[in-house]
Amino acid sequence: MACATPDEAVAAALDWVRRSAPSSWVRAAETGGASAVRQVRTPDEYRTWYPTLAESGLVVPAWPVAYGGLDWAPAMAAAADRALRPYHLPRLNPLGLNLAAPALFAHGTEDQRLRYLPPIVRNTEVWCQLFSEPGAGSDLASLSTRAVRDGDHWRITGQKVWTTWAHLADYAVLLARTDPDAPKRAGITYFLIALDQPGVEIRPLRHLGGEIDFNEVFLADAVVPDAQRVGAVNDGWRVARATLSGERQMVSGSGSGGVDRIGGAGAGRLVRLAKERAAAVPGTGWDDPLVRADVTRLWAEEQLRAWTNQRVRATVKAGRAPGPESSIGKVHGSDLNQRIQASAAALLGPGRTTWRAAADAWSDAVEAYPDGMPAEVRGALRSRANTIEGGTTEVNKNIIAERVLGLPREPDPWEGKPWREVPRG
Repeated sequence: MACATPDEAVAAALDWVRRSAPSSWVRAAETGGASAVRQVRTPDEYRTWYPTLAESGLVVPAWPVAYGGLDWAPAMAAAADRALRPYHLPRLNPLGLNLAAPALFAHGTEDQRLRYLPPIVRNTEVWCQLFSEPGAGSDLASLSTRAVRDGDHWRITGQKVWTTWAHLADYAVLLARTDPDAPKRAGITYFLIALDQPGVEIRPLRHLGGEIDFNEVFLADAVVPDAQRVGAVNDGWRVARATLSGERQMVSGSGSGGVDRIGGAGAGRLVRLAKERAAAVPGTGWDDPLVRADVTRLWAEEQLRAWTNQRVRATVKAGRAPGPESSIGKVHGSDLNQRIQASAAALLGPGRTTWRAAADAWSDAVEAYPDGMPAEVRGALRSRANTIEGGTTEVNKNIIAERVLGLPREPDPWEGKPWREVPRG
């Protein structure tokens, strides 16, 4: 798709989709938009067809052709993306695209980019992130997972936790300590690790709402070739910043280009829910001026979040890592989604506190209670983690203070001391 202007890019993208996507999807998109597409296309059907979309280059049109893109200018990629929104073509493998790819672009070798980026784009190799540990969450640089060199390989031993989609992943980006005598940020190295090997055990963790997204991962002499090390030995913290910025941007809310929200539906659904409530019980929901003001305020705030995220997204689409501005989106987007989901659950009235489980016996109901849980309640429960996952609000506020506002860092009495001497919980 050789194009020189945004208009040419839009025409080429639309022409390709109309020729290549199943006709029922195209008709639905052009008559009813994304919601109509969801009615005629299952997630499994989309995943099966997705490699066709990836081969077109439209998943990451601003990336170089060699990595699975079209080498379009950011303005062309953004114009095509807007034109394709009614067709509802979400990018799969978001952790590969938003966490692994920024580190590879910024610090990887050309061989690494050629090896790993195309399968990420095609969704044929799914990725996760092995960073957080039981004793190193907000203070990630305190991590204790060890990597010991063994010839041209490294042996990894330790435990990671809260690893999103590890049970579905083929590869992970991994931080491990390679020099315990260096200060905590100076003795870390960044690796790419295959998860299908004897030294890796993955145990799922169930959410409050019943879903399984998170996992704990145990590493016992897992092997990583040195060719899968990104950046220099002991320079992993610098490499990790590209991944951490990408993670914050991915979960920054509407328009982020990653995951619009983790937990619940958006403010548009909140408006519809308020109107449905008013229709069912006059005087409540949208009929209530206080509810209407709250819902309208949340809807307007979500539009602002989307427009702000688009600026950072232009950087990501150009193959560059987002900067500290992604922390601003993470702080605001997490809080906003919690407020949207709380309002949605409140609109259910007493229905938000009790529901019929899909089981006959009480013993079964304890296990099956999520099956009958209203979507609004599930969203409210899941959103409680938003201010923790992807970097806590407190940590992100520190980043904003130091890197955006230029304020001094908080005093650290252990700054510069060897990691092995620093107290840990």
